[in-house]
Amino acid sequence: QVQLVESGGGLVQAGGSLRLSCAAPISISNIRAMGWYRQAPGKQRELVAVAKNRGIIIYADSVKGRFTISRDIAKNTVYLQMNSLKPEDTAIYYCNADSLGMNFWGKGTLVTVSS
Repeated sequence: QVQLVESGGGLVQAGGSLRLSCAAPISISNIRAMGWYRQAPGKQRELVAVAKNRGIIIYADSVKGRFTISRDIAKNTVYLQMNSLKPEDTAIYYCNADSLGMNFWGKGTLVTVSS
């Protein structure tokens, strides 16, 4: 099965920064959006940020002003710059790619923010 490859998670103190990266293999074509989701223990998976084609970007209210998503369409990659991290940002972060309605996911990368 084809899977996305994520990296960049780790342990950081509150107020610090991390940068997540995700790459989709070239075998996945016609991608119309790439984004990031996260899931904390005991909670539902939630959308963090999505970069669609034609420059459309969506952020969750909880991360607006702190996180920035960027995308390189030619390289099938997406990034998430996370600044001013809070303990409540602690979660497994998953990369997603939408190819004509078919969704692909990574295994997830753990982000832990200590107080």
